[in-house]
Amino acid sequence: MQLGTVIGHATSTVKHTSLTALRLLIVQPLNVARQPDADPVLAVDKLGAGARDTVVIDTDGKGVRELVGNDKSPARWFVVGLVDE
Repeated sequence: MQLGTVIGHATSTVKHTSLTALRLLIVQPLNVARQPDADPVLAVDKLGAGARDTVVIDTDGKGVRELVGNDKSPARWFVVGLVDE
């Protein structure tokens, strides 16, 4: 798990069927000092995070496949929590 900041959202007219009707966020991973760490990632969001929100993201492949309900989903990152500040 890793902290990240939501920097935008993604829209797609053509995508894998497992991602239909799901929100896709662009999240900037953060290090322990809450500074940008690595390239932004695309994360599935079912919690309703918004722009500039701090979120907890995870890259557990099995977890995200269970979240979207498809064992063949190409999704990797997903939002597991919203950080109160």
